[in-house]
Amino acid sequence: MDDGLIDRAHALAEESFLAGSGPGGQNANKVATEVQLRINIYALRLPPPVFARLRALAGTKLTAAGDLLITAREHRTQEANRTAARRKLEQMLEDAHRQPRKRAKSRLNRVGKTQRLKQKKARGQVKANRGKPSHSDW
Repeated sequence: MDDGLIDRAHALAEESFLAGSGPGGQNANKVATEVQLRINIYALRLPPPVFARLRALAGTKLTAAGDLLITAREHRTQEANRTAARRKLEQMLEDAHRQPRKRAKSRLNRVGKTQRLKQKKARGQVKANRGKPSHSDW
């Protein structure tokens, strides 16, 4: 992932500050330390597969208008929360750019297949032997 995208994301992001419920003691009631980062993901102009992965990663943080809302209130200071919010945004963009690995199909050999079928047959026989005996078994 290029640094240009991160710089563009930081430039497009709008910050607002709220009186957070996080740490800060009595200071939390007086100072707006919680940071809410809002960025329109359509404005980032991402390639379609990356865009789809970002939408999936965002989940409920994505509004109907395409705004991604990231909040940070872990720290006592506004600046530390601002840094944390930007770090969350960068991490989310990096995760969206990372392509998932394709799962390699496992393959059983002939011996493995026959063993599996024998085990299934034996298990089925155990289950068939359960239950009420019929009249013919008397």
